[in-house]
Amino acid sequence: MAIKVSVIGATGRMGKLALEVIHGAPDLELHSTLDSKSELTNAIGADVIFEATKLEASKEIVAFAIEQKINVLVATSGWSEGLSSALKDPESAVVIVPNFSVGSVLASKFAALAAKHFDGIEIIETHHAGKVDSPSGTAIRTAEMISSSRKAEGLVQPLIQGVGQQARGQVISGVPVHSLRLDGASAKQEILLTGPSEILNISHEVSSVQAYALGILHSIRFASSNPGLTIGLDRVLGI
Repeated sequence: MAIKVSVIGATGRMGKLALEVIHGAPDLELHSTLDSKSELTNAIGADVIFEATKLEASKEIVAFAIEQKINVLVATSGWSEGLSSALKDPESAVVIVPNFSVGSVLASKFAALAAKHFDGIEIIETHHAGKVDSPSGTAIRTAEMISSSRKAEGLVQPLIQGVGQQARGQVISGVPVHSLRLDGASAKQEILLTGPSEILNISHEVSSVQAYALGILHSIRFASSNPGLTIGLDRVLGI
């Protein structure tokens, strides 16, 4: 039986890609498409809501999905670990994926592993000029993964020189994050880890939204049958 998917934010870049994924997968079926003027009740009857909107709207959509016991896949950027943890233990699935690129999530995992061995860590993330939020959800998630990895080893993040100076970036979970928004760019993240006389640069870049298609497909299928809160494509893929 096909998984019925309602797409909210269907006119945006990620929403259009989700529609392509749904139409191309034999086990998925489009239930409905919603934009900013649509009533959320139009999504009732779907097995999974895929939403790619803005953070304030996303919060309302997730609350609606939990109330209606509809599984929801969150593609909206800006969900922090603290914000998502407030969702408690929903009966239906709430799957929050800051980045659907398999390569990107692997790069973040590699950075979290390396963070146990380096004290100097900073993130530079670059996106297209039309991306209105910063830092990106991917950068926030990467910083949180780095922090968790260090804490698990009993490591304390050292004092960051220049904190409070705007040009030094926004500190997320102890990691400075620098955001660039440029015409001609799609999405790139660099994690710089430094030690005495060496720099490790873990870099990942995508050239179009097609890089996210496989991750969207896996995440919709996961959301249809895994209740509770799940954060990150790494947990969806089990890596």
